[in-house]
Amino acid sequence: MTTQTQTYHIAGMTCNGCRTDVDNKLNAMPQVSNATVNLANEEAVIQSDKPVTAAQLQQVLPAKYTVTQLVTLDKIGEEHAFAKPAYQTDRAEQPQSKLQQLKPLFMILGYISIASVLLHRADWNWQEMMLDFMGLFYIVFSFFKLLDLKGFPVSFSMYDPLAKVLPVYAWIYPFLETALGLLFLLRFQIPVALVVTIIILSVTTVGVTKTLLDKKAITCACLGTGLKLPMTEATFIENAIMIAMAVTMLFHIGF
Repeated sequence: MTTQTQTYHIAGMTCNGCRTDVDNKLNAMPQVSNATVNLANEEAVIQSDKPVTAAQLQQVLPAKYTVTQLVTLDKIGEEHAFAKPAYQTDRAEQPQSKLQQLKPLFMILGYISIASVLLHRADWNWQEMMLDFMGLFYIVFSFFKLLDLKGFPVSFSMYDPLAKVLPVYAWIYPFLETALGLLFLLRFQIPVALVVTIIILSVTTVGVTKTLLDKKAITCACLGTGLKLPMTEATFIENAIMIAMAVTMLFHIGF
């Protein structure tokens, strides 16, 4: 079956939070295989097996957004486009592969790993390396979430079970990560930080696992809303590594 690509103008998006909200709602539509939302151009590129109308998109979005199809297809003998607005680009936006979309995540994890090793190149103390990795992980990831504190809770609550039922949790989560990062880096109340890490990441991992099993195409909020990362197995592995480290350290300190 041929995948069709349609472009829509979506008026009413004013921030990354709006873009994330629109992106998640469009990707949650069963007939949509992938939706890419561009805040600067106020556009949404929809990929689907069957044509999706502007009215269908409008139904799943809040009233403050107005959806208009940019290109109308008329099939008479062959498919051609007409009624193209002046602001429509000639070159269709090419969807990125999953690996390309996850490149920022892999790069950040790589830098954190290298920094953790180099900090202890003199003694090669693996326990200290793990604590620094966890501390740097939280500090860096919370930084990206705080860049768009208004948009992050919307995206996070799409899959985290606790954030869904307790919205205030999504608002304080970036600050919780910052606090945990400082505890690990300062070597203060490490047992408490480890237990909290296991609890909060286990809750998130439950939501991530359910999203992956349901095959929902939503944005992962692990690096906030500034970087558009898809929810993939990499998100599950990322959380699993942190949980495994926390459990290992708890056993090591005999908690």
